[in-house]
Amino acid sequence: MFIGKSLTNIRILHELSRAQLADELGITEQAVWQYENGYVSPKLEIVNKMKSLFQVKSSYFYRNDLLENSNVADNIRMQSIAYRSETINSTIKTQSELVHVKYLDAFIKKVGSKIKYPSNILLELREIVVEYLISNQKLDREEQIKAIAGLARDKMSLPRNTNKNFLFYLEKAGAFIFEKSIGDTIDAYSLWTEDDHPYIVIGTIKKSAARRNFDLAHELGHLLLHYKVEFNMLDKQTYRKMEEEANFFASEFLLPADEFRKDCSNISKVSNPDSYIDLKIKWNVSLQAMAIRANHLDILTHQQFRYFFMSINKKGYRKLEPMDNDISIEHPMKIQSILQLLFEKGEYSVSSLINELKVDIGFLAMITGINESFFEKYQGMERRTFSISDISIVK
Repeated sequence: MFIGKSLTNIRILHELSRAQLADELGITEQAVWQYENGYVSPKLEIVNKMKSLFQVKSSYFYRNDLLENSNVADNIRMQSIAYRSETINSTIKTQSELVHVKYLDAFIKKVGSKIKYPSNILLELREIVVEYLISNQKLDREEQIKAIAGLARDKMSLPRNTNKNFLFYLEKAGAFIFEKSIGDTIDAYSLWTEDDHPYIVIGTIKKSAARRNFDLAHELGHLLLHYKVEFNMLDKQTYRKMEEEANFFASEFLLPADEFRKDCSNISKVSNPDSYIDLKIKWNVSLQAMAIRANHLDILTHQQFRYFFMSINKKGYRKLEPMDNDISIEHPMKIQSILQLLFEKGEYSVSSLINELKVDIGFLAMITGINESFFEKYQGMERRTFSISDISIVK
């Protein structure tokens, strides 16, 4: 029997309305509605088109999908998603991101049941932050954020004089970081699952290593400062305030005041963007973010700050800063490492995942953000041919 819910979930996952899917399949929107609500089953020709479009097996639509089988569908809540976007997103976009994280969460729960993870340091840190805020309610909000940024850096064991391997430290601390194309206006977003796991989704567009570092720190700020905030209920003014707080946290976290002041004391002309290039290499933070930080710490006067950004515009650094193409971009490796361990220990194989989930490699790559070549490599290793290692000489 055709399962309409499986079609609904995968349609939303691909950010398609019923009308858009109907156009792709060459049918009416009403037909798609009928398929999804169990009134009519599609013909084999239509199922084959859906199979190709969504990179799954035909049998995918005749069984409960990963979400329906996982019993964790309510583990991800729409109101928990902390968007970092220039605009408030459309309903279909929000639903698509929600469903994608649900798929990813269900997939990680499925394959990770045999994995022993390190301590969830971010959860421990979140509880420390909650206690701190309760105990220091009268403290100025900026002072609270400064203290929390310092606590976070110490708890994650990130050195005080560098941000090298920041993404690694985040993953080790308990974050599941996922990389995908999420559009032109969304830099990243984050959320806590109902069972207390932190997820960070980062975009793949237009990001240098320095800008990506700031995005990650910004999302860490949301995870620690805005736990239980209902983001989909915020008005624009409150939403902007949340963003400003996360930006301030990222600045405090990535550029600790004492160390950064010491670095800037060696700069002869603090209003010259090129004077900060060595610091950009050290901290992996953009020139523009360092100027904002320097201005906040009164290292740059208002006049010097204005001159700095006039120079940024004149030199064309708004779009491309020095070292943007030279500092290598770190990519998430935690989910890939989990799968690599399971494949190499024989707990799972690519073929068993494909057969169990009724999907193609392209679907696995899309859900996990891992390149198809990774799955193809391990699938290729499953194919054995008889060789001399399988025979021996009689002695």
